[in-house]
Amino acid sequence: QVQLVESGGGLVQPGGSLRLSCAASRSIFTFYNMGWYRQAPEKQRELVATITSSSSTNYAEFVKGRFTISRDNAKNTVYLQMDNLKPEDTAVYYCKATSRNSYWGQGTQVTVSS
Repeated sequence: QVQLVESGGGLVQPGGSLRLSCAASRSIFTFYNMGWYRQAPEKQRELVATITSSSSTNYAEFVKGRFTISRDNAKNTVYLQMDNLKPEDTAVYYCKATSRNSYWGQGTQVTVSS
């Protein structure tokens, strides 16, 4: 079992930046995949970015060049740096940890609006 707590969401203007954090209750070293997903109102949850235990990354096309995922195993934390935010990035962002099982955080709201 692991608890994941996301933070860092908020209201930002278009073109702005936010950094999301996902803090795990125990070591994330054993999770072969950590990821960020998002869900906008009345839409399905979608993958944003993932990072493996060897720090290989994968991004959805719509965030490539704007978002960066990283992990700090010593702090049991995964980050999502989001730059050049657009209104269509507005969603609840969720952290996911995958080993033999998958675990989700409770989500953090990101709103991009002028």
